[in-house]
Amino acid sequence: MVNKDLVVIGGGAAGLSAAVEAKKQGIEDILVIERSDWLGGILRQCIHNGFGVHKYKEDLTGVEFASRIAKEAEEAGIECMLHTFAVDISKDKVITAVSPKEGLFEVKAKAIILAMGCRERSRGALMIPGKRIAGIITAGTAQHYLNLDGYLPGKKIVILGSGDIGLIMARQFVVEGASVERVVEIMPYSSGLARNISQCIEDFDIPISYNSTVIDIQGKGRVEQVTVAKVDENRRPVPGTEEVIPCDTLLISAGLIPENELTKAAGITLSPVTKGAVVDDELMTSLDGVFSCGNVLHVHDLVDFVSIEGTRAGENAARYLKGQKETGKYIEVKDGFGVNGAVPQKVRRDGDKYVEFMFRPRNKYTNCCICVDAGETCVKRMKKMVVTPGEMCSFQIERELLAQAEREVTIRLEVS
Repeated sequence: MVNKDLVVIGGGAAGLSAAVEAKKQGIEDILVIERSDWLGGILRQCIHNGFGVHKYKEDLTGVEFASRIAKEAEEAGIECMLHTFAVDISKDKVITAVSPKEGLFEVKAKAIILAMGCRERSRGALMIPGKRIAGIITAGTAQHYLNLDGYLPGKKIVILGSGDIGLIMARQFVVEGASVERVVEIMPYSSGLARNISQCIEDFDIPISYNSTVIDIQGKGRVEQVTVAKVDENRRPVPGTEEVIPCDTLLISAGLIPENELTKAAGITLSPVTKGAVVDDELMTSLDGVFSCGNVLHVHDLVDFVSIEGTRAGENAARYLKGQKETGKYIEVKDGFGVNGAVPQKVRRDGDKYVEFMFRPRNKYTNCCICVDAGETCVKRMKKMVVTPGEMCSFQIERELLAQAEREVTIRLEVS
């Protein structure tokens, strides 16, 4: 069995940022475990720009961002095991992993950072009826085919869901000479960033249908057409609204799910809302010495924020290894009206001056306020012109305000 001070599982933006920061904080014995043959995670297939504006103050492509963060890890001398799959974590922080070179092996860690990222929802998760035929793929798979393999997976595409990857791929399909017949979104608003709706859909005159979904898939051997219908307020198809759209590819862009199988194996408490671990304000999970960050904790909008959160996890893990982690009683954090999955879910009464929270709104609201209640008293109110589920909300609040609560604080939206 190998012994390490810190093991980071995942070599994407979150994991590499965490490892680099831990090294800066004086932790020398670090191992990064990455299942792919390269560092950088999903960024390696993102050839579009829009990355790095917050972290590096530059407008980079995903490939450039991945190369830069991988170079930082290399220059820091961090050990990285590629093509290595972590298959289990025990409660005493023993990681079981496998690779073609090492076979099955174990690593005993003093601290662990979970940074496994997320995966796409598939057709099965969405329970779409119809034939099981070729031409039904997720947006991320299409991106891999096109940007890494140089293969155009279809010529007449219908996109189900308006997630950011799907919106970006819609634009790229048009640029590559394919036709995007329709973007179909079950909600009355897009689940992607506003800039992607503007730059990828509206600028290319791609039709989009809201309050709609795919109810059938037909074809012989490959997709030939899909049936789209309007949905009611309960998201059920409305009879008589069916429309048949000829196509050869159905692209699914219906959201992301944190990759938390390892987290479950370790017995770590998961949030039923975010599907990620329940963490405190230092990003530590319910298992002592195990931290979580990035898209495995909660799905972010921008890789910059994934990387910044990874940096925080690396700093906090280093403090833990040095015996400097704050202790004391916790205040529970609850979701109030309009708030979906506030992170962190618990906060120490003592510690740094400010605590940062992130959450997604349950709906689109205008002229509203983010309110933080300690018991019956609103201790913080922040005005927002508009919030939408497609974009994460974040804010900082003074810890002394949270400490006014006896047991819990509630984050809610106040709509005028």
